[in-house]
Amino acid sequence: MPSLPPVFPTRRQFLNGAGLLGVASSIPFVRQLLAGGAPVAASEGTSAVATPVTRNRAPLAPSAFYLLPLGSVRPRGWLQAQLHIQANGLSGNLDETWADVGPDSGWLGGKGESWERGPYFLDGLVPLAWLLNDARLKTKAQRFIDWTLDHQAPSGMIGPASNDDWWPRIVMLKALTQYQEYTGDARVIPVIDRYFRYQLSQLPTRPLRDWGKFRWQDELLSVIWLYNRTGSAYLIDLARLLRKQGYDWMAQFANFQYTQRITPEYIKLEEGGGLKDLGLATHGVNNGQAIKTGPMWSLVSASGADRSAVLKMISELDRYHGLPNGMFSCDEHLAGPDPSQGSELCTVVEYMYSLEQALAIVGEASLGDRLERLAFNALPGTFTDDMWAHQYNQEPNQVECSLHRKPWTTDGPESNLYGLEPNFGCCTANFHQGWPKFANSLFMLSGEQETDAHDGLVAAVYAPCEVRTILRGMPLHVVEETDYPFRGIIQLTINPAAPLSFPLQLRIPGWAAGAMIRVNGQLQPAPAPGSFTQIERMWRTGDRVEIALPMTPRISRWFHNSVAVERGPLVFSYGIGESWVKLRDRGMTADWQVFPSTQWNYALNVDTGTPAKSITVTEAPVGANPFAARETPVRLHLKARKLDAWRAEDGVANPVPESPAKTDQPEETITLIPYAAAKLRIAAFPLCKS
Repeated sequence: MPSLPPVFPTRRQFLNGAGLLGVASSIPFVRQLLAGGAPVAASEGTSAVATPVTRNRAPLAPSAFYLLPLGSVRPRGWLQAQLHIQANGLSGNLDETWADVGPDSGWLGGKGESWERGPYFLDGLVPLAWLLNDARLKTKAQRFIDWTLDHQAPSGMIGPASNDDWWPRIVMLKALTQYQEYTGDARVIPVIDRYFRYQLSQLPTRPLRDWGKFRWQDELLSVIWLYNRTGSAYLIDLARLLRKQGYDWMAQFANFQYTQRITPEYIKLEEGGGLKDLGLATHGVNNGQAIKTGPMWSLVSASGADRSAVLKMISELDRYHGLPNGMFSCDEHLAGPDPSQGSELCTVVEYMYSLEQALAIVGEASLGDRLERLAFNALPGTFTDDMWAHQYNQEPNQVECSLHRKPWTTDGPESNLYGLEPNFGCCTANFHQGWPKFANSLFMLSGEQETDAHDGLVAAVYAPCEVRTILRGMPLHVVEETDYPFRGIIQLTINPAAPLSFPLQLRIPGWAAGAMIRVNGQLQPAPAPGSFTQIERMWRTGDRVEIALPMTPRISRWFHNSVAVERGPLVFSYGIGESWVKLRDRGMTADWQVFPSTQWNYALNVDTGTPAKSITVTEAPVGANPFAARETPVRLHLKARKLDAWRAEDGVANPVPESPAKTDQPEETITLIPYAAAKLRIAAFPLCKS
């Protein structure tokens, strides 16, 4: 893998050892990657065919924004490169090296794993395949889709007959609805309709339980999706029954009780408490999925309190379990604010998906800020650069990845190894949805009315892409050119088919005081940070909008008054020297431990009032993989001193010493790189005592 140190085999060495180099080198993407160049698509995406947005039908409440039909947004630049790396890594090859989603999967009619892993895999594979227009990946996904659609039971049940758990069907419904939007396959809606009618008849005597009970809001997504396309009244009844049987997440966060690190003893894990309500209510992935519950339910209830519940949920998780990378601790239960605690990869991608849905419904700019913080830090921070291995848990202060039980609350000793399925295979099946669904959420539609007379376009989160949609009955093409989040300039070229008047809303991050916007070179009124600013005018082909977001380094405060260093949406970390040691081969990939080869225990000597005065920024070109340490396009340089009293035990950094911390070590200049670029890192630092 090109960006890892020599002790870890490069992608070329790996392929050569596996006897695949000759084949791989014939693939344009791999050939370019091995040569150190930018990836070239094996099958470039075609231009999206603009289709109208589907709005909420009465009696559903309107959303602030609406996600564009899948396929409307196409990634470009570094984001497209990330999707290609993903497709050429585990995502695109998992079924060839992991039996759980291989040819004997129960979701292909086999006798293998028949619960959540096939649907999880498909939930990310479908958007990845269709965003890249990759025929190979489409074929892989189509096998699961066709088997599910063509083997519906006479009763209406879908999926393997070996289990009747509602939970894995909830995930498969998400995959089917995405597939239908991309392809228009006429089989999908009748199959889902028959399934929902069957489920409505069965739930009174076979109610939701364990995972399904706590993740009911994810089925509500599919119920509302179908209702907006068919208007069948029974679906509102089904939605209300799901709410009645599902766990009351709004009540949990209205009076949040789980303010301490959750221990196995607390949830009685050894006594079978893992699937009891207490264990499931404090489970990280469940909480990540729950973030969208209030906004989703508000579409049915029309309650403003339900709609705003998402902000309360995030606030409570941040207050008691928040970490600098934007996550809350969950390894795999809530674990407090110590940055040596971890977060499960499944929680990262589910939290992102919840924020994408909540942002569309609520229209709150801070949700976009949080989504970017996760996407640009926590998501890539848990993969190897070539995405052939991942962690189950990541830590903001991660000084070793090895076989230790500490510090995990309820997980095992493999939890932060890089590999195929460290600790548990759910993340192996589920991580694929992160980047593709993020790409699909970059732009949204505004306008609550039933007609399109007042529609507008919303730049919700930022990354290089292009958009094709229909606005007020007119085809519209928008190109976004940017190196964000590594640079602060975002350029939009607006291309309506004919002159068209509409409002363009631009999200201004909460950290972006002093942002500037120009339209065709003309400076616009200063936008307010933490808001959506609106520009309404007659747009003509070739009109250009430039957003300049100030990328000034800043400081945020965390556990024990520690500090994290940020710039734009990026969190920066001290990259510890890495020594990679193979634990075992795992088919096409391997499991790895990573040990520190340099010291890491620094306290920063930085001016917290005006950090930019004591931090120097250097920039380099944005390359094919900007989240890799050797290619990082931005570095920060600042003064620090070693803090000898801060050490590691059993491979885990002790809690950050309370700031300010006294040290008599000489001052050094250290370099910080983006959080995700360092696989061993310190992201929360003590401050030096003056």
